[in-house]
Amino acid sequence: MIENPTSDNSGRFAYRGLDRVMHEKARLGILTSLVVHPDGLLFGELKELCELTDGNLSRHLQSLSEAGLVEIWKKGEGRKAQTLVCVTKEGQRQFLDYISVLEGVVADAAEARSATVRRQSPARQGWSPA
Repeated sequence: MIENPTSDNSGRFAYRGLDRVMHEKARLGILTSLVVHPDGLLFGELKELCELTDGNLSRHLQSLSEAGLVEIWKKGEGRKAQTLVCVTKEGQRQFLDYISVLEGVVADAAEARSATVRRQSPARQGWSPA
C-alpha cells in the first residue's frame, strides 16, 4: 500500500523479515529446493537443481547449517559416501515467514508500478535532475 510519505511510516519499507542468511540468491534456491522436497535431496541433486559447484554448494550449506536451517547427513565411506541435505522444521518455519515478507515486497512494488502507470508525475517544482 502506497501511503503519503509525510505520514508516520517509520520503517515502512525496511522489510525486517528479510533474513540475510536466506536472502542470498544461492541460499534462496537451496532452501526452496529443500522445502519442495521435504524428505531431503542428495548433494548432487541439490547441486544440479541450483546450478552450483561442489565448493559453492558446500559453503552455502555450511552457512545454512550454522543458522539451524538445514541438516546434513552422511552415509557410507570413501567414493561411495553420499550426503543428504534436509530442511529443519525451524528452517521451514523461518523460510515460510521469509516468503510472507517477500510477498509484501512484491505487493508494494506491484502497487507502485500500477500507480506509476496511472499517473506520470511531472518533475517536482523547483527541482532539476542531478
